[in-house]
Amino acid sequence: MKRIASLKSVFTLDLKALALMRIGMGIVVILDLCIRFSDIKAHYSDQGLLPLDLLFKRAWDPWNISIHVISGLWQVQAILFAIACFFALLLIFGYRTQLVSSITWFLLLSLQNRNPLILQGGDELLRMVLFWGIFLPWGKYYSLDRITSAVKTAETSWFGIAGIGYILQIASVYFFSALLKKPSPEWTSEGTAIYYALSLDQMVFPIGKLIYPHFTFLKYLTFFVFYLEFLTPVLFFVPVFNPFFKALAIILLFGLHLGIACTLFVGLFFIIGIITLIGLFPSAWTKKIDEEIPLLKWVISIIGNKMVYWFNKTMPIKTNSKSTSETESSLIITLLSAVIIYSLVWNWQTTVFADFKIKGSPRGIGQLLGINQNWGMFAPNVFKDDGWYIFEAKAKNNLLIDIGMNGEPVNYNKPVSIVSLFKNDRWRKYSENLLFVNNCDIRPYYCNFLIKEWNQEHLENPISELKVVYMKEVTKSNYLPVIPTREVLAVYNDFGRLKIPS
Repeated sequence: MKRIASLKSVFTLDLKALALMRIGMGIVVILDLCIRFSDIKAHYSDQGLLPLDLLFKRAWDPWNISIHVISGLWQVQAILFAIACFFALLLIFGYRTQLVSSITWFLLLSLQNRNPLILQGGDELLRMVLFWGIFLPWGKYYSLDRITSAVKTAETSWFGIAGIGYILQIASVYFFSALLKKPSPEWTSEGTAIYYALSLDQMVFPIGKLIYPHFTFLKYLTFFVFYLEFLTPVLFFVPVFNPFFKALAIILLFGLHLGIACTLFVGLFFIIGIITLIGLFPSAWTKKIDEEIPLLKWVISIIGNKMVYWFNKTMPIKTNSKSTSETESSLIITLLSAVIIYSLVWNWQTTVFADFKIKGSPRGIGQLLGINQNWGMFAPNVFKDDGWYIFEAKAKNNLLIDIGMNGEPVNYNKPVSIVSLFKNDRWRKYSENLLFVNNCDIRPYYCNFLIKEWNQEHLENPISELKVVYMKEVTKSNYLPVIPTREVLAVYNDFGRLKIPS
């Protein structure tokens, strides 16, 4: 019995920690929507980089679900964005939390399926934790649901199958990331992985450049990161002094994400990584937060009561009489147990150690539910094709200009800061995908989009020809110098023809 109790304590979560994670998840969903909205025409309409006909032809899985494919008009997409933002706001305030969590997750999955060319690991993590949030009791504190509940118990801990799934999910991110890296000498013997990562000018920040020249430091940092990812998840499951080891794991992973954020351009990944760990906070931490930040409860109480008043006038809130100690149904336990097993098997089959691959309908189920995942961040090897883009256009006066540099004369010299050329990480990820040979069919659409956008905004100086040029630098070992090579990825000529250079 003691062993069972110890095992149960490993998977017991703090309800206030879950509530804090819910608030953070809602905030990051809204932040993500705001960033995406700034490029709604380019990334989500038929006037952009991936019109619906191209999506269905080359990037659509029959198991995918997405209401964002109902129209190629950016105005329709804007309405869907507004709806998603509204439900994310309700998630923050914990209004009908389980239903709102379900809708928020579905709208996120739908949005991600609309344009897979701009996705990164943080998107998968956000989607997966939102999925588990549907079944977690993260609306029991700091929420409208609590304000309107007829039963307000003082319970702060909770154990359930969804909690097991959530903890295993977080552990899987780091453990399987390490497993995917394990076959590479860059991570396990040579210690060159971080050297190569910081060689990517399209991603590195000034702090990364500052430590880049110190190869010995980078070598041991590489080993440290690999073993941190490999071993830290184990700390979640230590049955003795579990709160201590869990807290240690959280601190180490917080440090990992902050280190990534300071050195590499990864968009929202580090924020998502930090927020998804909040649900693991020990009770001692949430108690301290309660004592030190009473403003949180005050804001929820004041704004919450006003929202309850407004909602009662528009759509009356039913009083919730369910207790926090209510157990999960047998059906939910069975289904979520199947999801846990499926996710672990899915993650295992992404590694080189598996002698099988999930195919056919079983694979489709993962695609349908959005529980397909891959944690191959810089794995097994770090991407070495670096460089920068030049959008070489011929204006009406036959002057060659770079429309990526706001019409400045074409200059093949390396920019001082390549990472600053990207508006956000979505564009950086798209630009990375543009390089792959199997994505060559998307290049003309990119070229066509750039032409239209420039000519609409520069009526006095339209362009008649465009070449999308990539100045390629393949990173070498030991800081050896690299001479850039000029590669023309796509061409648009004055006859209106789009082509890809052979």
